[in-house]
Amino acid sequence: MEFSNVYFLGIGGIGMSALARFFLHEGKRVAGYDRTESPLCDRLAAEGAEIHYDESVDRIPEVFRDPAETIVVYTPAVPQDHAELVWFRGRGFRVEKRSQMLGHLSAGKFVMAVAGTHGKTTTSTLIAWLNRAACGTGSAFLGGISKNFDSNLVLGAGRRLAVEADEFDRSFLRLDPDVAVVTSADADHLDIYGTHEAVREAFSQFIGRISPGGALVIKQGLDLKIDNP
Repeated sequence: MEFSNVYFLGIGGIGMSALARFFLHEGKRVAGYDRTESPLCDRLAAEGAEIHYDESVDRIPEVFRDPAETIVVYTPAVPQDHAELVWFRGRGFRVEKRSQMLGHLSAGKFVMAVAGTHGKTTTSTLIAWLNRAACGTGSAFLGGISKNFDSNLVLGAGRRLAVEADEFDRSFLRLDPDVAVVTSADADHLDIYGTHEAVREAFSQFIGRISPGGALVIKQGLDLKIDNP
């Protein structure tokens, strides 16, 4: 992906901050907005990100105002009428959800994706640690700060990538995992799905996206349709 700058709307979120940290490590310029200052934001600022906390187009740094050089990543928690989001869209910037960006970064990797209405962070962190301890390799985007790694981003050699597959806003349907883990499928996010049956259907669709020859690890007794070849 050819761009020098990454601007995040909702940069302080646990998943968004992991992406921001990744791009800082890759040598990109990183900036963004969040509604509230937090320890995650403070850590990103210390690592080189420019962050502001008031919704204002005027606060977007000048270097991030060129659509040829900047890509914008936003979290679904940011409202569609957010002033900065509207400004970027109105000027032809490439604007993507966090899940879309995670899909790009997982291309070419051996993806181990953990889905579930609870248990994602613990399980994906366990996978990241086992990759490191048993294989000495692997990267991960985590939904919490791991005490082992002291980070929500793990960078390592090799193709192994552990990620949380978030069911919110059906984001996990942008991943094509080699190994999928499903820890639970409770009636959650009903403001989006409407019914528990719709939640279960989305998890079944996620399972259906496992790459040919891949594997599924699923909690015994979960009532999900599994019809992969």
